[in-house]
Amino acid sequence: MDFGRLITAMVTPFDAEGRIDWEATGRLIDYLIDEQGTDSIVVSGTTGESPTLEDDEKLELFRYAVERVRGRVPVIAGTGSNNTAHSIHLTKEAEAAGVDGILLVAPYYNKPSQEGLYQHFCAIAEATKLPVMIYNVPGRTGVNVNADTTLRLARIPNIVATKDCAPTEQLTAIAAEAPSHFRVYSGDDSQTLPAMAVGAHGIVSVASHIVGREMKRMIEAHVEGRPAEAARLNQQLSPIFKGLFNCPHPVPNPVPVKYALSHLGIIPTGAVRLPLVPLTDAEAAFVRNLLDNRK
Repeated sequence: MDFGRLITAMVTPFDAEGRIDWEATGRLIDYLIDEQGTDSIVVSGTTGESPTLEDDEKLELFRYAVERVRGRVPVIAGTGSNNTAHSIHLTKEAEAAGVDGILLVAPYYNKPSQEGLYQHFCAIAEATKLPVMIYNVPGRTGVNVNADTTLRLARIPNIVATKDCAPTEQLTAIAAEAPSHFRVYSGDDSQTLPAMAVGAHGIVSVASHIVGREMKRMIEAHVEGRPAEAARLNQQLSPIFKGLFNCPHPVPNPVPVKYALSHLGIIPTGAVRLPLVPLTDAEAAFVRNLLDNRK
């Protein structure tokens, strides 16, 4: 399974009462594929507010996304948690729903050892025939899936990729030693080009909701050997990469990008579920200015 170079971690649209807005979800899927050119879609990841989605909502999202996408791009289901048995259950249900791959966040809060991390991911991978992408985000989970552990996991045939938010040094080490089937993806939009320069294959992106086409041009310029063009595009995109997470101070994802999508008329509302809260008036003004002054 080739997930491509630009993968969008899709938001989950809610209505004003906090319920999943299925009509808006369908329109968003079409928009990401047809207008932003995403190569794959992640459903129920961190950007999709997985911590506040019930299991039945997740499974309905998986089924709905598969039906709406109709094979145009791979659908990757976020089934990770800090409970191995629960992740195995969700992964089996996602496979039955027809998704094309699995995204597994590192276990958060309980801070397992590297051996515990290895056995956690092994157990889930062994329970499915689907390709698996590890998600290493130490800033959220409190644990780092280090390079040695990632490379051990890369020897498991259906563990095919990592989405890694660790420093570039770790991405470099993984990309240098990984088997040929294993892909490294940055999980930080602002690090897309630097990560690819040290061997990453692509990006699992939030900003691609807004600037997917421009990001694809940047990636293509890098891959096709036009570094000056890639650098110029990265410079132009940098304010968006930064501003969707800092408005101008840090604001938790996906609050800014959901507001941006609503401001652009892509989804009806930027509603989020507690404990996330909407942007303040000042933060919203910052995002509007960011979007309205794009180069």
